[in-house]
Amino acid sequence: QVQLVESGGGLVQAGGSLRLSCQVSGRTVSMYVMAWFRQAPGKEREFVAAIRWSGGRTSNVIHAESVKGRFTISRDSAKNTVYLQMNSLKFEDTAVYYCAEGPKTSDWRSPRYDYWSEGTQVSVST
Repeated sequence: QVQLVESGGGLVQAGGSLRLSCQVSGRTVSMYVMAWFRQAPGKEREFVAAIRWSGGRTSNVIHAESVKGRFTISRDSAKNTVYLQMNSLKFEDTAVYYCAEGPKTSDWRSPRYDYWSEGTQVSVST
């Protein structure tokens, strides 16, 4: 069974930084798409960023407009791990963050993935 183990969440002051990690076990993820989503209380699950493993080619990456220039998704294929570097954090970034693997559609922004992490809380204080 595929498992996604997430870490790196916590409480941070506005303007600060955090790095989330998500390691996949159960199968290798080379050439697969992985993504980050977040969900604030009372809100829909929101796309944050996604990456397709290069497999010898340049990786494809996309970031939501709300985080572009502040957040960066990256991966270490040897460790089956995806990262989300979050800089210049804002209060509105407060949410539970999830990593996901295996999009069910060609639209990586859609919250339709085969596997999900349990989520980690990111809280940004003002």
